[in-house]
Amino acid sequence: MIELLILHELNKKVLTMYGISKEIRLEFSVLTTPSYGTIKPALTRLEKAGFIKTQKTMSNGGRPSTYYSITSYGKDELKRLILLPPLENPIQFLPNARVKLFCADILEKEEQLELFKILKLKSECILLDTKNMLEARNSDFYPKMVFDNLVCEYKNFISLLEGFANACKN
Repeated sequence: MIELLILHELNKKVLTMYGISKEIRLEFSVLTTPSYGTIKPALTRLEKAGFIKTQKTMSNGGRPSTYYSITSYGKDELKRLILLPPLENPIQFLPNARVKLFCADILEKEEQLELFKILKLKSECILLDTKNMLEARNSDFYPKMVFDNLVCEYKNFISLLEGFANACKN
């Protein structure tokens, strides 16, 4: 996920590591807030793979600065990461799916429709599993409320995906 966030920000402009962190926090803070300890190794991996490049300069204060920019391979990788099948872990699914939706504007219309379809199918599976758990168990009050809330959350997410798909088709 961190690679997707970094490439998304670098797709817009050249940034330092601090700038990348700041931009991710500005755009994604309600979904995720990665630390420098997460960002730095991801930058190293992305550079090693050829998805980003660096340029070292001296700042006005005489301190060395490293600027990161996305390569053409990085743009392809960004699209690939957005279109990857969703994670199997239901706890990670919604936050990751929301990040992918946030980044979907860089995709072509057909790719957007494919993303919406993939996310909707996984959402429907999780929704069905949740409903089945609710019916199969004689849950106490709190577990029942948590599962009820999850059902609502997935229904809303599916509606969002359907709305995006309809808007994309028109």
